[in-house]
Amino acid sequence: MKDENCIFCKLASGEIPSATLYEDEDFRVILDASPASKGHALIIPKDHYRNLYDLDDNLAAKAMVLAKSMVLKLRDMLGCDGYNIVQNNEEAAGQTVFHFHMHLIPRYNGDGVGLGWKMGELSETDKEEILNKLQ
Repeated sequence: MKDENCIFCKLASGEIPSATLYEDEDFRVILDASPASKGHALIIPKDHYRNLYDLDDNLAAKAMVLAKSMVLKLRDMLGCDGYNIVQNNEEAAGQTVFHFHMHLIPRYNGDGVGLGWKMGELSETDKEEILNKLQ
């Protein structure tokens, strides 16, 4: 299933040219056109899924295995010092393109790429509430 108005569907199908690093029947991995750092890549499924919530478990598992494989290949090639694997769901979490995708962001010591957040503290009340609701 494709969404004819989705730019990532067009990238994944090859309708919009991109620098393709890898492709199989389910995914295309491309260099991000607006990279956070040198070598920033995107894993994009060829079928349209709004986000992780809509992705079936087998495809989600395959995406993570593919992320690991790509990071291992790119790490040595790029000579980076680390990697962020980022996947956002919904606008509040930073999702701007509503087609599931994963960012593979090489990190270089002192690169200034900002992916952090202000650290909080887990309160006893929050901890107990969450644990109780999961039971």
